[in-house]
Order: sequence, then C-alpha cells, then structure tokens
Amino acid sequence: MITLRSIVRLQPLASNIVKQSIYKQSPTYLNAVCCAISVRQYAKGKDKLKERSRDKGYKFAKVQFNDDQLREFFNLDGYTGQLEKCIDTMRNEFIKNLSLRSTTGSIETLKIKVDGKDHELQELAQIIRKNPKTIVINMVAFPQTIPAALQAIQKSGMNLSPQQDGTTIFIPVPKITKEHRENLSKNAKTLFIKCRDSIKDAQNSVVKKLKNQKDISQDDNFSIQGQVVSIAEKYIAEAEDMLEVKQKELQGKD
Repeated sequence: MITLRSIVRLQPLASNIVKQSIYKQSPTYLNAVCCAISVRQYAKGKDKLKERSRDKGYKFAKVQFNDDQLREFFNLDGYTGQLEKCIDTMRNEFIKNLSLRSTTGSIETLKIKVDGKDHELQELAQIIRKNPKTIVINMVAFPQTIPAALQAIQKSGMNLSPQQDGTTIFIPVPKITKEHRENLSKNAKTLFIKCRDSIKDAQNSVVKKLKNQKDISQDDNFSIQGQVVSIAEKYIAEAEDMLEVKQKELQGKD
C-alpha cells in the first residue's frame, strides 16, 4: 500500500497521478491521506512561524511601525532625546574625568554644593597648572567651601590626593601606573552602568505608559513596546562601544 510518507515525498505532478490511482482503489483512504498531509503541513508552517517569532523575542509575528506612526502613540522625539542625552553625558564624563593626565579642565567643572546648590569649582576658585606635576587651587574667595571642594576632588574618580595649605589646595598629578590605569578603567565601567540604567529607566517609563493605553489593540501595543525596547538597545550598544574604546585607551591596548 502507498503510505503517507511516500506521497509527501513525491513531486506535485507525480502526487496527482498517485492520488488518482488511490481514488480508484479507495476514495475513503485518499481523503484520509490528504487530510493528514494538510494537517502535517499546517503544523510545520505554524511551528516555523513560532520559531521566527521567538527569535525576535515575541510570541507572535509583530507589525513594524514607522516613526510617524510611533509618534501617534507616544512622544518618540522626547524619548530619543532622553537617550541621546544619556550618551552625551557619558561621553562628556569620559572626556572630563577619565584622562590619563589630569587636566585643569577636568577639575574646573567639578560640582561643589554650596547652600544646597551645585556650583562648578571654577566659579569658586582660581585654578592654575603650576607645573606638569602640580595643580594649584586658590580658594581665598570662598574659603568656607574648601571642605566640599576637597571631598569633590577626592571622589572625582581621577585618583587625586589634594593637600590643603591655608586657603590653597595643591593637587599632585599622579603618575601613569598600572594601578592608575585600572582605577580609571573601573570608573569608566561605573559611568557606563550609570548611562545604561538611565536609558533603561527612560525605556521602562515609556513602556509603562503604553501598557496603560486602552486605545491600542493588544497586538499593536505589544509590537510598539518591542520597538521602544529595540531603540533603547541600540543606544546601549553605542554606549558599550564607547566603553570598549575607552578601556582599551586607558589600559594601553591597541
């Protein structure tokens, strides 16, 4: 007897000839075989669809919305603006605080809290590079802020050890040692994590708002949330690339 497997393996034309032959012998058997083939092929197609959907992280095939369509559901420009700000902040922190050679520019922009408000150190003091090995900070204008300035310098992540002499702060510029490189590399990782968490916070805020929207179908809502996450992941990947480049620079690797 011709089996189901043998029919499935046949080319369509040959399969039709076999079907005619089977029908003459047993119409009932032919109908059963054809039904079995249809069910089998449908199941295979369904499995492939599920597999493709799982690869993309969704239970079902999602609909892709363009930017103009996304703007109808949430503030896309505000969202991407937040993510870009996270990247810019990380980039600026890398430039200011992760230099192998401490510069006056890095120290000038350190934040000092005075009466509950943040001020840059350069607003409170005169900062000069006395020589390649020493930075001098004259705090005579605001001597009451010296303790806060010392704390900010020590916690700057630049591996600095300020020394106070009256209203003047002397900062020895550290040598570029292996330990110094490792400390800066760790600080780079800390700044990346801060950036990544900020991006995730912005992402979760948008997703939370979308979940509460009742004027979007469940499938569309799920697809839009997926695109929100995908946008955030691109920015996180950009931050990871920046981190990798910076760590290689700090560790002296090509």
